[in-house]
Amino acid sequence: MLGFSQGRLTTLILVRHAEKDKSTTGKDPDLSEEGRRRANRLAEVLAHTEVASVYTTPYQRTRQTVAPLATSKKINLKEYRPGQTGEIDRMITENEGKTVLVCGHSNTIPAIANYLTGTDNYKDFDEHDYGNLMVITFYHPGQSARVTWLNY
Repeated sequence: MLGFSQGRLTTLILVRHAEKDKSTTGKDPDLSEEGRRRANRLAEVLAHTEVASVYTTPYQRTRQTVAPLATSKKINLKEYRPGQTGEIDRMITENEGKTVLVCGHSNTIPAIANYLTGTDNYKDFDEHDYGNLMVITFYHPGQSARVTWLNY
């Protein structure tokens, strides 16, 4: 974590992917119709927020969750490997002082929140809990981060 400046406030907006289509078999299902509606709501909620980058894991459900927002803001999706703090450090370095949207999973989003806040306060989301939107602002990951936890 060395190399981050102390003077630029960075914001990461963390969301879990929207509802997945459970009628599909395999490890990479699409979103359900309800999930597509939630993805559109996310784009509406963040319509007036300046977002510099959008990161997703390499799965359809995460990409589809943030696609409406990325399309509306003309932002190309960037992929990250979940569960690796070096990936979070890279996001921060590439976007220091900006706002970034990160889409992940029920276990990876709380882990990112814990990393950014330097705590273990955030537990895995329930399998049926899709509406969390965590806004975390900080100057340096793990130090004096502020968390606003919303539901959309």
